[in-house]
Amino acid sequence: MQDEAVLINDDRGAAITVAGLVKDYGTLRAVDGVSFTVGAGEFFGILGPNGAGKTTTLEMVEGIREPDQGSVFLLGEPVWPRNPRLLARVGVQLQGSAFFERLTCREQLQTFGDLYGVPRGRADEMLELVGLAGKADVREDQLSGGQRQRLSIACALVHAPDVVFLDEPTAALDPQARRNLWDLLREIQARGTTVVYTTHYMDEAEILCDRVAIMDAGRILALDTPAALVRGLEAATRVALPRGVLDAATARTLPGAETAHEIEDEVVLSTREPARLVAALAQRQALDGVSVRTATLEDVFLTLTGREYRA
Repeated sequence: MQDEAVLINDDRGAAITVAGLVKDYGTLRAVDGVSFTVGAGEFFGILGPNGAGKTTTLEMVEGIREPDQGSVFLLGEPVWPRNPRLLARVGVQLQGSAFFERLTCREQLQTFGDLYGVPRGRADEMLELVGLAGKADVREDQLSGGQRQRLSIACALVHAPDVVFLDEPTAALDPQARRNLWDLLREIQARGTTVVYTTHYMDEAEILCDRVAIMDAGRILALDTPAALVRGLEAATRVALPRGVLDAATARTLPGAETAHEIEDEVVLSTREPARLVAALAQRQALDGVSVRTATLEDVFLTLTGREYRA
């Protein structure tokens, strides 16, 4: 009876249900009691510094690695022991992409598709989706880094999975390639696919993800929408104006100003009443060159995980 009970997913409205995951490597606890759910069609991010346990968590959710404790249900099915029923419903793009040697982009996709019994014409549809239609007959080793990443994602999607896992897909890409990949990821979600995503880039997580979990030392420290996490930080707004417009002593007397410091060629003020402070600057005709920076997801991340370098 216990084995039958394991097959029941208590949260049937979720695409993924994770409860109490633990993974040890000798004396190192890489994942320490992680629990979360991901809704169908949601874009869910897992963020954390190096060594936080993100990739190990993903591998257990994907069914690649056996948890020492806890359970994972994916699309209502347990993922461990390895569940063949899930293979055709899940796509995985790992940190290090591997392709078949000496094959063109079309041949790569046709080969991946053959593993799932997908019609060969699907390869051209996927090349169009990821913007590689013009590279169909080009070998993978002749592509740029951004093009290889898009091909890797196409391989993960060729069988039209319900859930796709993307582990740092924009790592080492230039800014233009990253932005192009963002457009692709938005389109993937718009098609109804559930996306689970890890990244070190806080800006893209803030833009792309419906919710994010911030991990460190194998635990989830916070989980919510990016906007809610930023609001919860209650951080001051930073207002900077060029040095010479006002000195720091005068700036401290402005309505709404909490602190003011001269930093390099700027006077930087902090405030929790930015509208009041900006209005005061406007009255003094001191808005030229002013910049306003509110808290971001990066501020939340650094507050929770610290600022020390992680190798």
